[in-house]
Amino acid sequence: MPVGWEKVVSEDLSEDYEWVPLRLPPDVTRLNASTRLSIEAEYRGWELTRVRLYTDGSRRVLLRRRKTVADRSDTAERPAQ
Repeated sequence: MPVGWEKVVSEDLSEDYEWVPLRLPPDVTRLNASTRLSIEAEYRGWELTRVRLYTDGSRRVLLRRRKTVADRSDTAERPAQ
């Protein structure tokens, strides 16, 4: 993860979000990258936080989404036995 992005993640003291850094290789076009990220946003709840384009054509992307109530608690909800 790029240095400036670590600061963004570490400053989120609320712990309401989970973060995922992605690397998109140079052969992924801008249209394909946009489609892929739109699918992540629509069906998995991720939102785009940062994008960095490198000279070799690769991209680094930082996604975040709100944690669910189950993710925030230490104990996961279990079905009744």
